[in-house]
This record gives sequence, structure tokens and C-alpha cells, in this order.
Amino acid sequence: MDRRNFLKTSAAAAAVTGLTGCTEILRKAQNDKGAAKKDKKAARNGDNVILNEAKDLVPQHFPGVGLLGYGCMRWPMTTGEDGKDVIDQEAVNALVDKAMEHGVNYFDTSPVYLRGDSERATAVALNRHPREKWLLATKLSNFSNSTYENSILMYRRSLEIFQTDHIDYYLLHAISSADDFKKRFGDTGIMDFLLKEKAAGRIRNLGFSIHSHKEGFDSMMELHEKYHWDFVQIQMNYLDWKHAGGRDTNAEYMYQELSKRDIPVVIMEPLRGGGLATLPKNQVERLKAIEPDNSAASWAFRFAGSFPNVLTVLSGMTYMEHLEDNLKTYCNFKPLNESEFALLEEIAEDRTKFPLTGCTGCQYCMPCPYGINIPGVFRFYDNSVIEGTYVTGPEQKHYARARRKYLANYDKAVESIRQADHCISCGKCMKSCPQHIRIPSELGRIDKYIEQIRQETL
Repeated sequence: MDRRNFLKTSAAAAAVTGLTGCTEILRKAQNDKGAAKKDKKAARNGDNVILNEAKDLVPQHFPGVGLLGYGCMRWPMTTGEDGKDVIDQEAVNALVDKAMEHGVNYFDTSPVYLRGDSERATAVALNRHPREKWLLATKLSNFSNSTYENSILMYRRSLEIFQTDHIDYYLLHAISSADDFKKRFGDTGIMDFLLKEKAAGRIRNLGFSIHSHKEGFDSMMELHEKYHWDFVQIQMNYLDWKHAGGRDTNAEYMYQELSKRDIPVVIMEPLRGGGLATLPKNQVERLKAIEPDNSAASWAFRFAGSFPNVLTVLSGMTYMEHLEDNLKTYCNFKPLNESEFALLEEIAEDRTKFPLTGCTGCQYCMPCPYGINIPGVFRFYDNSVIEGTYVTGPEQKHYARARRKYLANYDKAVESIRQADHCISCGKCMKSCPQHIRIPSELGRIDKYIEQIRQETL
């Protein structure tokens, strides 16, 4: 069976069996592994060196691409000579060296990450290594200025920063709808330019990242016949698999549609903005009963890596302990079995009962014109639910103490002038949210809840 037919078969199987059929997909993938390495997909690595198989290297679903990829949106920071926060280049270098030592070779960045400094810091770290040892994924992040001229300037600046003659994986950044694609790319003429760059070899693989409702995603799939997407980056984790919520599309549907078309999947947000690394105590205990030495985050990464059409799983590993934990998970990778998939689905169903905001802390909504710390408010609220400090009412055990502690911690986490009660529902923040969160409504809901705690009217 060639890989195209294999992926179509596996996607169809997943559609019937859902999570509980994933182990069968993996079993077929392992049987097809030898044939896959001879497949045309080998060309997707941009002629980079194929890693040797070894226990201390992350595995590969596609030849030449480590299954664990590095998301460069949140590099470690330090205080500069002027007292302002700057990227800690020494720490970045150490992280990149450690990652590459263990077979991580896919590095994902953008001209807009870390106020434009992510590409520079990533380039400094990577250019200390031979070009053939790393894969560059960066983006056309033309949100504020999508003119043809500015888009070309952004693209060429990325090439210049990385001192390279090609980009291995180039993405149209964060498509939100068919209209968004048309406005930023379809009507500007930039797609013709990018296709010419691809034909010339300066772009090895052309794709897009997407946060969209089903109709928006389907519209991008309809364009596959025209543009022949080489890969697509989607938000995929065991919560979003079936329970994406809001205007977002379930990852199960997107993964299957991409697999039907033989389009490799790059996974972003495998931890759902860190939420799947900090589960409630009772859920952690269920996972620890099976894998006592492994973190809650490792389960999310095992889920993401357990699908055969995944090119790489991005992780924003800000600190060495994050990197080491993920290397522990992937260097001796163990795909989830059927009962483990079922357990994660049970946990996902439990999570949908909690009133979480869904914020991933991307900061795209900032700055708020009225000074509200939107991610800070959401982070405090979500963490209180996850950590079990959520105040339910007078019937709660130790209610008075829980109430006082909650209000004190809120004031400590978010200064009063930046709290939810200052929102006037202008809606400016909603235009930038890739999660399509109804931010004013969520801020209003949280403010009402906190006011009820203050007034003891829960």
C-alpha cells in the first residue's frame, strides 16, 4: 500500500472508531514505516540530513523531520542593561544545542513573535550549526499591512535575518476565514509570488496555520487543488480533538480531512496553552496511577505524537526543564494504546464541565486601550478552576476562608486598575484573538462572578 492510500485508509478508520481506533492506525503506520521512508515525502525535508535512529533521538513520522518541533514564540527573557526585558540569547543557544543534540531540527518562528525579536534570536542560535542540520519554519505575518510590497519585504527580511537562501516551511500565518485569506493573500497577488519562489527552490514547502470555524477550514481545503498545500498547522490536543468549542473546529475533523488529501499536519498548542500540563488533582492521580514517573504534559505530547500523519509537534519550551521533559517523552516514544486514548477522552469530557475561557496567553489581544490585563485575568480565572481554588458558594467547605483567599489572590495576580471590571466592551480585542474568544463577554462573566464573591451573593 502506498502512503497516499494508507493515509486515506487510516483517516476513514478514525472517522468510524474515533479515539478508540487510534491504536489500529498506529499499528498500520508502523507496518508501513519502511515503505514510507522511500516515499515521495522524503523530498519534504528540504534535502536536510535524515537523522539516525537511536534511543536518544526523537523519532520521525516523516524522513528528516523530528517528531518534536521547537516553537520559538516564548524564548526565555532576562533584564537588559537598560532595565528592560530582552531575550536571553545565552539561554536560547543552550536550549537549541540541547534540542538539536537529541534530533529536534524543526524550528518554528514568526516576524511578529516577541515583538519581532524571535526570528533574530532564533537565527543567532541556529546559525552556529550547519544549515543542513536545521529546518526553518517561519511565517508571512502580514496582519497589519497585507500589501504586496510589505508582504515581499517581510519574506525577504526573514531570509536575510537567517542568512539563508531558502525557507524550509513557509506559512500563511493564522488564517481565520475565507475572507481573511482573500484579503491578505488571495487578492494581493502575493500567492503568485510565493508559488514562483517555491518553484525556484527558495521556499521548499508552502502551507498555512489556521484558527477558524469549519467553513473557513473547508474553504482552505477547497483551495488545495489550486495551491497544493505541502503542510498545514492546526491546533490539536486531546481536548480540542472532539471538544474545541466556540467557533473553533474539532481537531479530529481537520486531521481526517488533511489525511484524506495526503497533507502532513504540524501540531500547535498540544498543551492547550499550558492547560493540559496543569490538570486538576484528581485527573493527575488517574494518570499517575498508570505512569507514576511521567508528567501530565507527557500524556498530551504522547497523544499528539500518536497519529501517523503528524509531521511535527510544536512545543514552546521556554526553560530547560520543559525541553528535558519533552525529550524524555519522545526519545523513547510510546504511542498511546486504546485504553489510554479512552482515558484522555474521559478527562477531556470532564474538562468541558469547567467554565474555562480557552485563552492560550498568545497576547494578540494586547494592549487593551483601557489597560485591562486580558491574558492575566483569564489566566487567574482558569488556573483557579484547574487548581481547585474555584469558589462555589456558602455550601463549600471552608467557604469563608476560600472566599478571602480567592479575592486576595486576584488582587495579587492582576492589579486593580487592570481587572475585568474596567472593560467597556469596545470589542477591539476580539479582532485579534486566534481562539475566537468572546473576550468582552468572558470578562463580563468573570467580573460578575468575582463581584458575587465580594458581595457574598453566590
